[in-house]
Amino acid sequence: MACEKESSLDRAVRAAVNGGCIVYPTETFYALGAKIGNAEALERIIGIKGRPGSKPLPVIIGNMAQLAQVADENTRAWPGLKCARELMECFWPGPLSIVLPVRKTLPPQLSDAQGFVSVRLTPHPAAREICLAAKTPLVATSANVSGKAPVSDLTFLSPTVRAGVDAVFEGEPRPAGGLASTVVKPVADREVVVCRAGALPVETLARQGFRLIETP
Repeated sequence: MACEKESSLDRAVRAAVNGGCIVYPTETFYALGAKIGNAEALERIIGIKGRPGSKPLPVIIGNMAQLAQVADENTRAWPGLKCARELMECFWPGPLSIVLPVRKTLPPQLSDAQGFVSVRLTPHPAAREICLAAKTPLVATSANVSGKAPVSDLTFLSPTVRAGVDAVFEGEPRPAGGLASTVVKPVADREVVVCRAGALPVETLARQGFRLIETP
């Protein structure tokens, strides 16, 4: 009996599980990804993009259970904890990235100087499927060379990016394009710093009762 041909999804999952780098769709743009616990793969992504090493890599999760693989388990004293939970209840899954204290055991490429990481629960079914099948959250930085435009159509994927990864998964539906995810950092009860305005309008946050602090 002939073996079934491996699907492009299976190839992407296998590459991620084995410590490789992949291109995959999200709700906004195609992303460069790897499992969050593999420092060597994360360093490869930084090299493929030509991204500054000091700039933390953002993360997506496939379900709420995977948040425990990313966020520090000792966050009870963090002033933003209650606000972060309320943001998740209101806007996840969706294009809202929330900046949270990172697990101390994860590679340094994920966190800023204060020990925080940007995370979102993606609504894209294929991206979530990869995370769940690989049993790990994934890095989700846009699949482009730094300084170039992100892509929502693989026709425009940079040859440098395509040559640098182990698998390219087109997936369905295609990314919507437009704006990248909105990024916020909870700092107190219903109070958030807007790190980047994006696909989720900040007005929507305000209408839900969150007080917005713009970054300088």
